[in-house]
Amino acid sequence: MNFEYYSLTDTGILRENNEDSVALDVENHIAILADGMGGYNAGEVASAMATTFVRSELGRWMAEGGAQASSREIKRAMEICIDNANRSIFNAANSQPQYAGMGTTLVMGVFQEARTLIGHVGDSRCYRLRDGNFVQLTRDHSLLQEQLDAGLITPEQAQFATHKNLVTRALGVEDTVLLEVNEFRVEEGDLFLLCSDGLSDMLSDQRLAALLVTAGTLDEKAHALIDAANDSGGRDNISVILAAAKSKPLRKGLLSRMLGQ
Repeated sequence: MNFEYYSLTDTGILRENNEDSVALDVENHIAILADGMGGYNAGEVASAMATTFVRSELGRWMAEGGAQASSREIKRAMEICIDNANRSIFNAANSQPQYAGMGTTLVMGVFQEARTLIGHVGDSRCYRLRDGNFVQLTRDHSLLQEQLDAGLITPEQAQFATHKNLVTRALGVEDTVLLEVNEFRVEEGDLFLLCSDGLSDMLSDQRLAALLVTAGTLDEKAHALIDAANDSGGRDNISVILAAAKSKPLRKGLLSRMLGQ
């Protein structure tokens, strides 16, 4: 399986600075998206620290043998990288007054042949479009999601909740953090969308799916998503990473043998 990637981030309409950060390591098939929070410019510091650290450390690990690693080994490597990134952000937030209270949510993917491992902390999300079916692969670590799970509110009520952005996990807030990692089978034609809540809060799942189906290239799809979020109010920073799975072309010699030539 081959993967094609594209990332895009936008400040949105109402914010003055962009506290989101996206990073791709195409060679090692790693995608990371972080949505920072904190006063002044601290949020963008936290998100940039997270994406830079994970791309560097996990990329190095994958390059040194990750392609032959088991899912369990890759998951453990992802957890270690996030733990180290969390400690770096936490220490900076507690040692430098200008960074006090900073933190970041994060969603990341490691894409390998017929499998992908998706990890997340907070409410940054990953979706998958397969044969017209659009599903959310991550489950928000948020107060709103906990209320939904407990049956305290309905999905309809959740759409109008005023506390959508109260997360229950984030990097840099405490000295430890738990990365949730899940493995998914990959099929030809799968399209994965990683995004910050600046996208998912502005557009329904139905609208996201429609844009991904109708737009053309990954570049065009990403711009269509961000334009639609801004048209709907653009209240927050908006970031997307797209990863498309495509079958590897058969080698000419193998194709000839299969055709009996």
